Amino acid sequence: MDIVLDIENLIEQNGNDFELSKLFKIYINEYKNSLPELFKKSQGKDFLVRHTKQLDSIISLMYKTILRRIFGNYLPMRSSIPIAIVALGSYGREQLCVHSDIDLLIVYEKIDGFDSELIIEKFFYLALDAGLKLGHRVHEVNDLFLSSKEEITIRTALMEARFITGSTLTWHSTTQALTKIRLYNQREYILAKISESELRYKKYPQSMQPNIKESAGGLRDSNLLFWIAQTIYGVKTLKDLSGTLFLDEAYKEYRIALELLFRVRSALHLITKKHEDRLLLEFVPEVSAMLGFKNHTKMVSKVLEAQWRISNFTQIFVKKMTREFIVDMSQFTKIKGGRICRGIYLLDDVLYASYNIPILPLSRLLEILVMLEDKPYKFDAGFLHQLTYAKPEHPLKTKTYTHLKELFRKKHMHLFLKLFYDAGVLHHLFHPFKKVLHLPQFDGYHHYPVDIHSIKSVEALENIKDTFIKNLYDSFNENERLLLKIATLFHDSGKGRGKDHSEIGAKLVAPFAKKMKLRDEDIQRCVTLVRHHVTMSNIAFKENIYNEKTLYKFMSNIEDAKNLKLLYVLTYADINGVGYGVFNSFNSNLLYELYINTLEAAENFGRINDAAKRINIEKRLAKLPEFLKLSKVLRNKLLHVESELFFFKHSPLDVIKIATIAKETRRYNYSINTEKSLSIEIYRKIPLNIGYLLAMLSHLDVASMEIFTLFDDVKYFKIEFIEHVDEDEVLHIEDIINNAFDMSRHVRLKNVKIYPKEIQVDCEHSLTHAEITVNTQNQKGLLAYIMERFEELNINIVTAKIHSTKHKVRDSFLIEKQNDICNNVEKIYKLLITKGK
Repeated sequence: MDIVLDIENLIEQNGNDFELSKLFKIYINEYKNSLPELFKKSQGKDFLVRHTKQLDSIISLMYKTILRRIFGNYLPMRSSIPIAIVALGSYGREQLCVHSDIDLLIVYEKIDGFDSELIIEKFFYLALDAGLKLGHRVHEVNDLFLSSKEEITIRTALMEARFITGSTLTWHSTTQALTKIRLYNQREYILAKISESELRYKKYPQSMQPNIKESAGGLRDSNLLFWIAQTIYGVKTLKDLSGTLFLDEAYKEYRIALELLFRVRSALHLITKKHEDRLLLEFVPEVSAMLGFKNHTKMVSKVLEAQWRISNFTQIFVKKMTREFIVDMSQFTKIKGGRICRGIYLLDDVLYASYNIPILPLSRLLEILVMLEDKPYKFDAGFLHQLTYAKPEHPLKTKTYTHLKELFRKKHMHLFLKLFYDAGVLHHLFHPFKKVLHLPQFDGYHHYPVDIHSIKSVEALENIKDTFIKNLYDSFNENERLLLKIATLFHDSGKGRGKDHSEIGAKLVAPFAKKMKLRDEDIQRCVTLVRHHVTMSNIAFKENIYNEKTLYKFMSNIEDAKNLKLLYVLTYADINGVGYGVFNSFNSNLLYELYINTLEAAENFGRINDAAKRINIEKRLAKLPEFLKLSKVLRNKLLHVESELFFFKHSPLDVIKIATIAKETRRYNYSINTEKSLSIEIYRKIPLNIGYLLAMLSHLDVASMEIFTLFDDVKYFKIEFIEHVDEDEVLHIEDIINNAFDMSRHVRLKNVKIYPKEIQVDCEHSLTHAEITVNTQNQKGLLAYIMERFEELNINIVTAKIHSTKHKVRDSFLIEKQNDICNNVEKIYKLLITKGK
């Protein structure tokens, strides 16, 4: 639409104010609807400038329209009317985002002959009725200085004033007032703005869902830099200080970072169709697409990196500009007394560096940190400047590793790590961090990107709140604390590489630990801790921590009790590093219970070795094509079969075959093999009268018997006999097996002899299982007798080991600790013993 022609026609036809505002409203809405298309062609600062210029033209046209309505054909020259319309804030900086308020300042001078208030009033009515979202101030030129003294926000807004339209004479008078405001009480203003920014950092803490405007390193930091530069030097743009205050290359990197934030903020406003400055997870896919990023994680990582760079640049050069305003020269003697070396000072536990000295080598800066007494410190922006622009070492010198080792031994290493992060040298000192620098973790669990989480984990390790864990940590020797701190820093260093980050992290920590000259034993502990840093929390929160298989398997992974203790403390630090309040009484209790239970299990080394052997078998099993053909559900059930012996006694293919048959079992299945000696396999879901079965076959000597609880209430029995049977006996044996599922059947057994000394009941075998061993003379019907006695006591056998020779049997039964069985051990003896009662 030709807005100018339409307005002129409406005025000529004596159209009313409502019709005029409607005309502007249609025009503005058409423009807003065209913004997404404009964003495709022009992004970043260029998009914002184009948007600003378009708004300038709309506001100028509105002002011209009001003047035309008021003066008609007697319209005077615009400069003759003592009114100036001025842009403030982001609008003044030509950085106005799509849904931000349009901040305007209307300045005027009282001149007889002009009703300036009427003109201003009509202009505002038109703008507001047309749908412009205005934030406005109206001041007489002579009142500007006094108004700026009332509130710091007014002074800040006036500093960014930019002339849009109106009287150039009035604007000239305005600029004189603005210069006076800029020069007035500069120190007080600068200190107030710095204090304001510190409060803002607390209100908008570091996050993977940053506020593009308000977070540390956001656009507000960029504004702070400009406000202070403008106050001190009177510059119109920060670029004017490039080559004097900072190097051109540093400013270029800062501007690239700023450009990305402009793009992201504009995209957020366009996507949400409102004033939205938070890069929330739900907006990430659309923002990535609008900005041309195929990888969402990479886009967020770039944003976090940009905010880091702006924060770093702002901290360093705000301090450099404001030194003369904030340094208390009355402290000069004290400062001089804290001199460490030329240009480096320590005062009240803050480390300072002069901006006038050359950038020191990185190794020298580390040496200075090592020299400090072991206590918490803060680091001035001058020292940050030194570290930021120190030339990185590639590869690191042996001396540098020595310095890092000494820093690790200090009680507040996390403060040095945060300094390295702020200076951008963390990945130069710890090379594996290059891949995880500014890497977000959108897993619904972590609050911080990987690098910050790692530092916060070290901070948690150095500030343990849990009394039990603190006492455990204090019991470690110096080397153990050192390796634990290294493992804590490196535990997530394997992320961002597309594979199991624990395994990759274990490979990354080993060479670093070696360069730190740790003993081989300690290096291996480091590797184990990183490899299993999520194991303890996963088991505690997701598995049955009272199940002996779980405990033995866990212990077999971490190898010994010392590693268990170290891992417990590392897990505490890791969870606390996730975010405030994540480590709570609930997960604290679970971890404690797992630790205590596993420590008890660690005393049974034989079972731990069995668990380690089981893990290796499972790994081989998982690679077989036959295993992979099974359904995912069945694979999972098979790997959770309780008995270690089940996997030891059967080949991987036999294990798969047994699992397949068990899955198909509805009531019971069995098979009889007579190829060599008699062998019977039974799968049952319904009860099996095992005493009856063995009694009916007692004329045959049992060579071995397996009883394994599988899954879905299926039990597997395999009974092997010494004797061979003829084929014509198989039908009779089948009848016996089928009849054995009738629990009412009973066979009178021959007398057997078992003496008290031939029975052992070990209720301390594990937390969940007891072991009964019978070592006696081989007798007909012995096994049937024992199994019937177990049935009477409702003893559930998990695994049975039957070993028979011609004269002796050595039978072992692993039973569940249920039905209060271990509080009634005498019942077991009473029922089993047949001689010497």
